[in-house]
Amino acid sequence: MSQFEFDEAKARELEETFDPEIRFRPLAPLANALVGAALVALSLFHYWTAGFGLLPELIHRGVHLAFVLGLVFLVFPAFRTGAVAKSSVLMPLGIPLWDWALFALSVVAVLHVPMIPLDDLAFRVGNPTRDDVIFGGALVVLLLEATRRTVGWPLPVIAITFMAYALFGRSMPGILVHPGATPAQLINHLYLTTQGIYGIALGVVATYVFHFVLFGVFATRIGLGQLFLDCAAWIAGRYAGGPAKVSIFGSALFGMISGSSVANAVTVGSLTIPMMVRLGYKKHFAAAVESTASTGGQITPPIMGAAAFLMIEFLDLPYTTIILAAIVPAFMHFLGVFIQVHFEAKRDGLRGLEPHEMPDLKAAFARDWPTVIPLVGLLYMLFSGYTPYLAAFTGITLAVLIGLFNPKRRMKPIEIFEGLRDGAKYALAVGVASATVGIVVGVVTLTGVGFKISFIVTSSAMDLAQHVTTWLPVWIMSVKTLTLLFTLVLTAFVCILMGCGIPTTATYIIMVTVAAPALGLLGVEPIVAHFFVFYFGVLADITPPVAIAAYAAAGMAGADPFRTGNTAFRLALGKALVPFVFVFSPSMLLVTKSFSWPDMILGTTGCILGIVFLSAAFSKYLITHTRAWERLVLALAALLLIAPEVWSSLAGLALVAPVVAGQWLRRETPPPALAV
Repeated sequence: MSQFEFDEAKARELEETFDPEIRFRPLAPLANALVGAALVALSLFHYWTAGFGLLPELIHRGVHLAFVLGLVFLVFPAFRTGAVAKSSVLMPLGIPLWDWALFALSVVAVLHVPMIPLDDLAFRVGNPTRDDVIFGGALVVLLLEATRRTVGWPLPVIAITFMAYALFGRSMPGILVHPGATPAQLINHLYLTTQGIYGIALGVVATYVFHFVLFGVFATRIGLGQLFLDCAAWIAGRYAGGPAKVSIFGSALFGMISGSSVANAVTVGSLTIPMMVRLGYKKHFAAAVESTASTGGQITPPIMGAAAFLMIEFLDLPYTTIILAAIVPAFMHFLGVFIQVHFEAKRDGLRGLEPHEMPDLKAAFARDWPTVIPLVGLLYMLFSGYTPYLAAFTGITLAVLIGLFNPKRRMKPIEIFEGLRDGAKYALAVGVASATVGIVVGVVTLTGVGFKISFIVTSSAMDLAQHVTTWLPVWIMSVKTLTLLFTLVLTAFVCILMGCGIPTTATYIIMVTVAAPALGLLGVEPIVAHFFVFYFGVLADITPPVAIAAYAAAGMAGADPFRTGNTAFRLALGKALVPFVFVFSPSMLLVTKSFSWPDMILGTTGCILGIVFLSAAFSKYLITHTRAWERLVLALAALLLIAPEVWSSLAGLALVAPVVAGQWLRRETPPPALAV
C-alpha cells in the first residue's frame, strides 16, 4: 500500500490552518449557502467571460472587484474566531451587521465608476464631483480594511505611507520633495483613472489569475495532484533520503497546477514531512525541504504564480516567452534543493523507500491518466498563441468533463459546486491585495517617486563602488560592474524585506514600479529586471522573520519556525544566487535580446557546478565527509564558478580540483574524527 495517498479534505483543512490568506469565517448553514452561491456566481462570471468574451475593461474590473471586495467582508472576520456565531438582530445569519453594511458599501463604491458613461467620465477625470470623492475615499478605506483582514497589516501600512507621501510632498527632504496633492486630487487619480485601483494589477487578476486558480482547484480535485505525487515517488523514492527527494519532485510537478507556496507546502508536505521525520531527518530540516521546494511552484512553468501573468502586461510579451525564460532558473532552484538533500542523506546514511512503500505507477496511470488531458489542453492552447484566459477556460472545461465522466474517479455535481466556490474563495485575498497595490502604483505615477528612488539607489551604489575600487584591482571588477552588483544587492534586500507578510504578487508589483527602473538605468533588459525582483519576492516566503511557507511547514512538522526558516533559506541558495547570474549573463533566460549560445552554456554550466560545490560546503559532504578547510575552498570555488566569466570559472575549477581528488582517494575511509 502506497504511503502517498492524497487526502484532499485533510489538505484543505491544513491550508486553512496555516495559510492566513484562507482562514475563513465559520458560517452557519444558511449564511454558508448564500455566500457559497455568491462565490459560485463569481466563478461562473469569470468562466463565461473567459470563454465567450470579456466585458469592456473598466466594467470587467469593476464587476470583479465588487464581488471580491464585498465577499471579503462576509468571508473574513474582522478578528479571528473559531466558532460559528449565532444569529441575532446585530448578527444576521451569524455575520455582524456592520460587515453586511461594509459588503453593501463596497459594491456601491466599486460600481460607481464603471456605471459612469465614458463621455462623462472623461470630463470628470481631473474635476471629480463630490460623490466621486466620497465614494473614492470610502473605497480606499474599505480596501485597506479588507487587505488587513486577508493578508495582514504590512501591505495596508505601505499603502498608507505612500498616500501620506503624496499628500505631504512639500515637506519631504531633498530629492523626494514634490508639489504635493490635495485629498481630492489623490482620490481622483486613484479612483477615476486606470493608473490606480482599477489599474493593471487588478486587471491581471480579473483577466488571468482568477482563471488559473480555478483551474488548479479542479485539476487537483479530479486527481492530477495524486498522479503527480505518485510519479514523484516512483522517480525519486527509492534513492537515499527518498521522501525528501519525493518532496522536491512532487512540489515541482504540483507547482504546475498550483502557484501558491503555502498550498504547495501543506498539500505535498502532509505526506512527505512525516515520512522524512520517520526516516531520520530532523524535523526542522524536513519542514525546510518541503517549504523550499514548494516555493518553486511560483517559478515553475507552465502555470507559475500570479506575477507571471503580470509580466505579460508589464512587458507586453506573450506568455510563452515568459514560460521559456523561466525554465533554466526554475531548474537551478530545484537542483540546489535536490543536491543539498542528497548530500545530507548520504552524510547521515538515510535510506530510500522500500518497494512496499512505493506507489504502483502502472495502477496510478490506469486510474488517473485522463486527469492529464486538461493540462495538455491548457498547454496546447497556450503554445498555439491563444490568450491565457481562453487556455484556462479550455483547461477548466476539460477538467469538469473528466471529473463527470471518468469512471475511476467521478465527481458529483455537489463537488463541482464546491470547486467553483472554493476557487473563488482562494482568489479573494489576491484580488483585494492587487487593488490595494494599485494605490501604491497610483502614487508612484502621480508623484514620480519611482524614478527618484531609482536615482537614490543607483547613486548610492555608484558611490560605494568608487570607494571599493580604490583598494580593489580594476581588472577584477570595474566601477560599472560593481555599481550594478551593489544595486542588485540593495534591490534584493528590499524585495525580501517588502515580501515579509505581503503576497508575492503585491511585492512584485511594488518592486517593479519602484526598484526595476534602477536596474533599467544600468542597462539591464526589462525581462531580466522583472525576473530578478520576482525571484526575490518569492524568496521572501521562506526568509525570516516572516517566512510564511516555512512557518506553515514547521507547524506541520512540530519544528521551530525560525530555525526552519533559516534552514529553508540555506536550501534556497540556488534561487538566491541564480538571479545575480542571469543579470550578468542574460542568455540564461533564453529569450533575451542579447542571447548567445556560448554565454548561455558558460553561465549555466558554471552555475550548476557552483550550486553543487556550495551545497557540498553547507552540507559538509561531497564524495565523503568534508573537512573544515575543504568547505572553505568549496565555497570560494563555487562563487568563482557562479560568476559568468571564463577566467573566474577556470580559477574555480583549479581551486576545487585538489578537494575533489582528495575526497575521491579517501571515499572508502571512515569519516574523519575531526570533521565538524
